[in-house]
Formats: sequence, structure tokens, C-alpha cells
Amino acid sequence: QVQLVESGGGLVQSGGSLRLSCAASGFTLDYYSIGCFRQAPGKERGGVSCISNSDGRRYYADSVKGRFTISRDNAKNTVYLQIENLKPEDTAVYYCAAGRGRLGIWYQAYEYDYWGQGTQVTVSS
Repeated sequence: QVQLVESGGGLVQSGGSLRLSCAASGFTLDYYSIGCFRQAPGKERGGVSCISNSDGRRYYADSVKGRFTISRDNAKNTVYLQIENLKPEDTAVYYCAAGRGRLGIWYQAYEYDYWGQGTQVTVSS
């Protein structure tokens, strides 16, 4: 059974940090680019980061550059999103997604084949 399971969310104060994990089962992440998306209440889901499978290139939305770091550990079949200096506007459900091979437009949801269930991140001011 193909699954992506996110973990690591929680309630943190503004300025704090979190590390979100995205663990894959039923398939090997080596062949997939992994994207991270978030959806705040009343807003559309948007891409925040992606790590390519082919060259390890990392992509970030402008709003998170310098605070978010995506990495992958293929041996553990897991991708991590390290979030620093959290802000109240980062409050959202965070999702990871896997897209086979090299992606066209990393922040477009249609590029991805598998999705996790999401993990809630809440940042208090």
C-alpha cells in the first residue's frame, strides 16, 4: 500500500522551530521528487518547497526562503522540512506529496501522484 505519512507538527510560539517529517511506505522515494504544500483556513493549498529526485535541487516559495530547509534521506525513505523562525502566518496544515521523476512546475499540485494526510502547524503570537 502506497502511503506518505507526515509528522512533527504542533503548537509553537512565534520565533520557534519545527521539523516536519514525511515518511514513505509502499514505494521508494529515490525515484520521486517531493513537494511540501500548506493550506491555511480559508485559503488554497500552495507549494512551499520541493526537492528534486534527479539532482537534489531545492525550491522554495519566496515567503519561506531563508527559514525553510528541505532535505531527504533516501536510506530512511523520508523527507524533512526544517522550519525556523516560525511566524503566525505559517499556521496551516502541511502536506507532502510525491511526483514521479523530474517535475515541470514544482508548486502545482497536479504534478504529484501521492499525497500525505497532512500535519497541523499552529504558531501563536
